[in-house]
Amino acid sequence: MNLKLIKGMRIVAATHNPGKVPEIAALLGEDYEILTAGQLNLPEPDETETTFVGNAMLKARHAAELSGEVSLADDSGMSVTALDGAPGIFSARWAGPGKDFAMAMKKVEERLEEIGAPNTAGDRSAWFTSALAVAWPDGPCVVVEGIVKGELVFPPRGDRGFGYDPIFIPEGGDRTFGEMDPAEKEAISHRTRAFAKLRAALID
Repeated sequence: MNLKLIKGMRIVAATHNPGKVPEIAALLGEDYEILTAGQLNLPEPDETETTFVGNAMLKARHAAELSGEVSLADDSGMSVTALDGAPGIFSARWAGPGKDFAMAMKKVEERLEEIGAPNTAGDRSAWFTSALAVAWPDGPCVVVEGIVKGELVFPPRGDRGFGYDPIFIPEGGDRTFGEMDPAEKEAISHRTRAFAKLRAALID
């Protein structure tokens, strides 16, 4: 079986967020017809795995089986060293049903304060992970992972980006993702790194 993404191929993005389509097209290339699981009225699966890779594979396989098309899924989030990797796969859930990431960032800050030194020795290191999975309807699944390391800063800085971007300074930088121009962030982001690996495996 040829595990390659052929130009012109139709790909189902395992998401109900139509805003993901232009983002995926920009990162994957404009040579594919991209539909979302939402457009096809596919139900969302319960994310029952314990890792980003596991959840990405679960979502991709679910969409591929129901649609009969090659499907792409991502699972991403932020992990904090001193919090034993939390919020991790629960990054979105920490923001609640209203996607209140100001609340989620405050929760991270409060958890770190609760632990306090000397337990963490002031450790503010964290990392973002993006896992991407591509599944074929008859079984095979290819998964890659992109990671960007950095450290946390409080209070949040910048109003660009989304999620936890305003408290995350990437390694070697002095500004948060929330303070960066979108193109500058994308050049080094975890998602960009994951898509580069995916292109190398399935396209280039």
